[in-house]
Amino acid sequence: MLSSPKTAPIMNKQIEKLKKQLAEISEVVNTFKSEAVQVKIAEKLFDVLIDVDRVDTEGGEAYKRSRKLKADNGAEVYGTQVKKKPGATRVLNQLLATDFFDVPRSISAIADHCREHYDSNFKTSELSGILLKLANENKLKREKSKDNNRFDYLKP
Repeated sequence: MLSSPKTAPIMNKQIEKLKKQLAEISEVVNTFKSEAVQVKIAEKLFDVLIDVDRVDTEGGEAYKRSRKLKADNGAEVYGTQVKKKPGATRVLNQLLATDFFDVPRSISAIADHCREHYDSNFKTSELSGILLKLANENKLKREKSKDNNRFDYLKP
């Protein structure tokens, strides 16, 4: 889609604004050693920037208060857009940034924690492949449990 001569300066101004914002936040984000923490901070910042931009361009505070609704499937609705719940990979990466894996956790314990704290009903089969990948990347350690001969996951 080509922009009209009137919208071209506006687009350039927005791009320059975004470049400036990225330069400002990159210094702060890069001070964290954990890549998972860096990603989480960047996602939160971008979400805030997008929300602020939407509020600025689409009706101010009244729009901000009225736009968030709940859909039938539990997702949050913003106007006509649906914000889905985070997937299993994102939730597990968020858990890596906490002390959750400081003690060994079974897949079922991880699924239960996700259900209780992230409102995400993951099957253990959804989590197992991601946990294996995290173990192969040395982000988690995978050990056989002495109790039930299944795997437990913990930080290395």
